[in-house]
Formats: sequence, C-alpha cells, structure tokens
Amino acid sequence: MTKTLENKVALITGGTTGIGRDTAILFAKHGAKVVISGRREAEGKEAIALVKAAGGEGAFMQSDVSKTSDVQSLVKKTVDTYGRLDVAFNNAGIEGGWLPLLDMPEEDFDKVININLKGVWLCLKYEIQQMLKQGGGGAIVNMSSVAGYIGNAVASHYVASKHGVLGLTKSVALEFASRGIRVNAVCPAVIETPMADRAFGASPLIDRFRAMHPLGRFGKPIEIAEAVLWLCSDKSSFMTGHDIVLDGGMLAGPNPNA
Repeated sequence: MTKTLENKVALITGGTTGIGRDTAILFAKHGAKVVISGRREAEGKEAIALVKAAGGEGAFMQSDVSKTSDVQSLVKKTVDTYGRLDVAFNNAGIEGGWLPLLDMPEEDFDKVININLKGVWLCLKYEIQQMLKQGGGGAIVNMSSVAGYIGNAVASHYVASKHGVLGLTKSVALEFASRGIRVNAVCPAVIETPMADRAFGASPLIDRFRAMHPLGRFGKPIEIAEAVLWLCSDKSSFMTGHDIVLDGGMLAGPNPNA
C-alpha cells in the first residue's frame, strides 16, 4: 500500500469517536503521526490505542476548540511533540438541541456556533500560523455538512454553523493559496456515529430519515475518512476552496423509491 501521508504530522480535532477516530486510524495507516484532540480523555486514549494497533504513532491532547488558549496550546503541543504540522482535519462539532427558533435558548445557539464555527476559525488561525512558520505549504479539511447547503426548520443554529464553515473555507483558501496552503471541506449527510444516534437514533421517524438518502442507508465513518485522506494528500494538490458532498444522493433530489 502506498502511504500517502508518509512522514506527515496530522492534527484531528474531535478525533475521539466517529468520523474523527476513523480518520485518525486511516491517517496512521498511511504513515502520518497523528495528534487527536477532544474533550473526553477516556475516549481519546481508546482512539490512540486503535491508532497504535494499526501500526501508527499518535498522541491524545485534551482541548476545547471554542477556547483560544486551548487551540493555541493544542497546536504548540503538537509541534513540541512531533516537530511540525503538515495536515489538519477540523472535525470537532456538536449537533445541539434541535428546537424551533422561538423555543431555542440563546445559550444553545451560542454553544453550537462557538464549537462548530468559531472553533474551526480558531483552528485555522493557529494551524496556518504554524504552517507559515515552517515556510508555507499544508492541507486543511474542515467539517461542514449537507446542512451547509440546505435548511432545517428545527436546527437553525446547526445549519447556520455549517453554512458558515463553507464560507470560511472558501475565504481562507483564497487568502493562503499563494503560500501553498490548501483548505477544503467535507459535507456528509447522516453518518453512523454517536452524534447521529443522539440526533436520529431514538426518533420514530428513523426510517423516514434513512429514506432521504437514495442509496437507502446512512453513511459509514470510514467513507468520510477516505475523502478527508484524499483532500489531505498530494493526490488533491490542485484542489482548494471547495468541498466534497458525501450524502448518499440526498442533495440530488427526492428519493423516487421513498
């Protein structure tokens, strides 16, 4: 197997479960030294154990991406541990409580925006600062969603955050393209993760949600991880400021078989 991230140092936020964890393991298999961050230490240690079981090298660093000091410390510790930063997957995010606009507490809106959008902005700022110190060059992928393209009547805060990530991705990609730093995003539909279980798993409408995907199923974390790997590798060297939609056909239109 060709190791597309050989000798690269990768940082993955929200890497303790789901898409982030599968991406960390895949990165490790492709030769990267992987730093995983998240808020839960036990899950972080489990994820690093899986990275090492896959033959990789990695470290867990506890952090909250909505806090400037945590993000600064995370990037610094990554460089202190492995000497540099080459690629990053800004994946940390929460779904928040889905409620109609008039019922949504202001603190819920602030929390979702602070983690899903401000957190990506902070990570970009300090990741790119480090990449520039190294002389430029690097690849960054931000986590958006199909919610970055469409609305949801009871998830206005989540939808706003994911639309914002796409605008942020385009703007930052333009700003640093001349320095060789590529910035792209991924936009999954419903993926089989703990977040999806919280949002959809107990819903009596679960079959209806599944039917919104013309392929007839939810996605798997590894299917998103493979796209992130490609975007972080030299195989996508002419791509920046864009996103990949991985949605089982959802955005193509209504499922004719639903």
